[in-house]
Amino acid sequence: MRIAILCHLHHPIAEPFQGGTEAHTAMLADELVRRGHDVTLFAKEGSRTSAALHPLVPGDFEFVFAATPLVRRQQAGFLAEASQHSLDLIAAGDWDVVINNSLSSLPYRGLRDLPMMTVLHTPPTLDDVNALVDAPGWSPSPLHSYVAVSPRNARAWAPRLPGVLSIPNGIPLERWRVDVPREQRLAVWAARITPEKGLHIAIPAAREAGFRMRVAGPIADPRYFAEEIEPLLGDDVEYVGHLGHDALPAFYAAGSVFVASPVWEEPFGLSVVEALASGTPVATLPHGAVPELVAPGAGTVLGLVRPAAGAVAVDDAPVSLAAAIRAAAAVDPAVARAQAARFSLSGMIDAYETELERLLERRRDGVASVQGRVRRADARGDRTRHAADAPVLVDSVGGGEGRLVAVGG
Repeated sequence: MRIAILCHLHHPIAEPFQGGTEAHTAMLADELVRRGHDVTLFAKEGSRTSAALHPLVPGDFEFVFAATPLVRRQQAGFLAEASQHSLDLIAAGDWDVVINNSLSSLPYRGLRDLPMMTVLHTPPTLDDVNALVDAPGWSPSPLHSYVAVSPRNARAWAPRLPGVLSIPNGIPLERWRVDVPREQRLAVWAARITPEKGLHIAIPAAREAGFRMRVAGPIADPRYFAEEIEPLLGDDVEYVGHLGHDALPAFYAAGSVFVASPVWEEPFGLSVVEALASGTPVATLPHGAVPELVAPGAGTVLGLVRPAAGAVAVDDAPVSLAAAIRAAAAVDPAVARAQAARFSLSGMIDAYETELERLLERRRDGVASVQGRVRRADARGDRTRHAADAPVLVDSVGGGEGRLVAVGG
């Protein structure tokens, strides 16, 4: 297939990755190329990929979140112009399918006549996307499909978009298996350092549990780091910087527990799966999709959800997360690795290829002529679909193999 990939333009698709979306985009493009597809990545200058790269934004462009409202509108307008340029190029070209990894509403409107799979990397908190899909009279293109990165995120988007699929993110599992001595009573934490990632809860929780802590990740919110995190650092809590994927496997594997502390509806959690693949069990707060990653079919022990691969705190209190840290640290590393095997890169790409082929088949069948039969969900979440648009849940199962499971009509 000839595939165009759109992505978020704030950061280059290059290590060290700014976040999970950038890491996902890099793995996706490289694996599709490895499988023989003709792939073009529309991204920020400075991106590193085995796909053909079409740079849209200069490498020295930086979106300044602390800027004045006027400057932020100007920055957003510049990025929107760059995104629109990519849509114009794609519409005038001969790509078979588009993978929309961006966070913009423009592809929903500008590529209606092309097969496009949008990967939903966030909860439904994108103002411009929500404004579009919630508008009276808006209807999705029957050539478009919507893939959430977890079942939790799929359920969140279902009232707004039709037939949302769940294809959990995957990683190259072999990359994270390293032979590193595990340090007793060491908690590790890795994410963007922003308030919604909850590091201000994780640090006191580790201290309450009696664990040392190492912290890695980009300082995405300098004020938050200076005012709330830096004062918490000390001999027992060390910030080691923004690590690349060459250093992260050993960082994870050295820990006796990985701490995830989202205080928002975390849509997935690539770092959680990376830690599990390194043999490091996970202690997490109970928000978003992270409990799904570590606690499927879990029971309850001493007020904690105690899954095989880690432990989920009952609330956001540091004392509750501390209890989860102590419980997770007792998990066998082999069990953590077995849980990570559900989230392989090969399984994810298998499922993506199946969905892209389905979209191509729909175009060949002339589905675009029945566009009017598809309308958005109403307030109750009821949907009207073209008959070919049966809802499907896609999951990765044991051994990383992709499986398609029909789920009711």
